[in-house]
Amino acid sequence: MSFSQGDPFGRGGAGGSGGSGGSTPDWAALAEESERKRASKRRWLMIGGGALATVAVAGIVAVAVVSENGDPEDKPSQSLPTPEDLPSSPPQPEPTFEKELPPAPPQDYLKNPEKDKAPLDTGTLFPDTTITVNGREYTREAVDSTKKCTASAQGDLGPVLEKNDCREMFRATFVRDGLAFTLGIAVFDSEKDASAVKSGYEPNVESLSGGDVPTYCRTVVCRTTVNSLGRYGLFTISGHTDGKPAGDDDEPAKQVAVDGSNYGYSRLIDRGERQAAADASAG
Repeated sequence: MSFSQGDPFGRGGAGGSGGSGGSTPDWAALAEESERKRASKRRWLMIGGGALATVAVAGIVAVAVVSENGDPEDKPSQSLPTPEDLPSSPPQPEPTFEKELPPAPPQDYLKNPEKDKAPLDTGTLFPDTTITVNGREYTREAVDSTKKCTASAQGDLGPVLEKNDCREMFRATFVRDGLAFTLGIAVFDSEKDASAVKSGYEPNVESLSGGDVPTYCRTVVCRTTVNSLGRYGLFTISGHTDGKPAGDDDEPAKQVAVDGSNYGYSRLIDRGERQAAADASAG
């Protein structure tokens, strides 16, 4: 198929409008060509549409992936589990304190006659023939007890004991290197009575002789102490067994008197502790 250069649509030249001198267009060929172009265009559109569809699918997939595996900031915040969410722990045995509680303080027994029921005699108060106090060793030489407390007192101590209803007096004498002390432990009905005797104290318990200890501290100056614990009063008198006075500057005699008081105090604490421990074991 050929066209004249003067008319792209196959018409005649400028001299005529389609006269016998120009060529006639091949309409069938033109229709065929037009159809071929339209088919080609539809094919490219279909290919392009398919590409767009593929991109859209890929985009959807990508969005889905990001939604599941995005940054932690895009995820919902996670709260700590509540106590109800936690697994329950296995049951634990209930603690028992029946045998584990510490015993009551010894003073609880020493001040209460209803609880202070242990045997009370020279054997329980002064059980040892040899004692050591602060590294110093003493030998027991004599023991004594009486329910007439004034009989074991001298000076103005007797009236003080009687006024506060002293029930019994226990005494023991210990000796070391020519120095002796007599420890007196008086028993009262209450802590109040024992404290009153300590406050109104006047010397003193009478020294007790026996064994290798002669009568001492009767007519010369000696050293004395007084104390109370619970319903008990404690008294000591100390001096030289050869009759030498124990004046204010006699430090050895003072030390012996203090050792005697400390020994008596420790014996009472031991008494209270034993009773408290026995009750704790029985309870």
